[in-house]
Amino acid sequence: MAQKQLPAELLAALSEKFPGLQVAENQVLTVDAAQLLPLMQELKENPDYAMDYLTNLTGVDYADRFEMVYNLISFEHGYELMVKCPLPDKENPSVPSLCPLWGGANWQEREVYDLMGINFTGYPGHPTRIFLEDNFPGHPLRKDFQWEGGREA
Repeated sequence: MAQKQLPAELLAALSEKFPGLQVAENQVLTVDAAQLLPLMQELKENPDYAMDYLTNLTGVDYADRFEMVYNLISFEHGYELMVKCPLPDKENPSVPSLCPLWGGANWQEREVYDLMGINFTGYPGHPTRIFLEDNFPGHPLRKDFQWEGGREA
């Protein structure tokens, strides 16, 4: 199935409903954490968008912030969309869990928590480690993580 972009009128409707939403030329949406869950719910449940599949999510560690990146697909319309959510608190990064919308977010959120240390509020329970032991110190994909006997800063 060929992927296509959202029509301009649908992007305009999203921008009107979510005033802080930023839309890049390539249709990458950027939203703050407070609006993430309502935006994603709109994208999934509104039949005009019907973003019924969360293909993947991941965390990115920048020098001044973390950022969550989500990729969505609408099988009905053939739309493909990327949503980014910056997390400016480097000490305690957190973002709403998408598990209530897409069950497939469960394992991916656990992976991001385990390796990056990003917390997911509203996660069923609290995300637990998926690769590392519970007592493992730190989160190895963070840029500030120091490996014993290795990796220089």
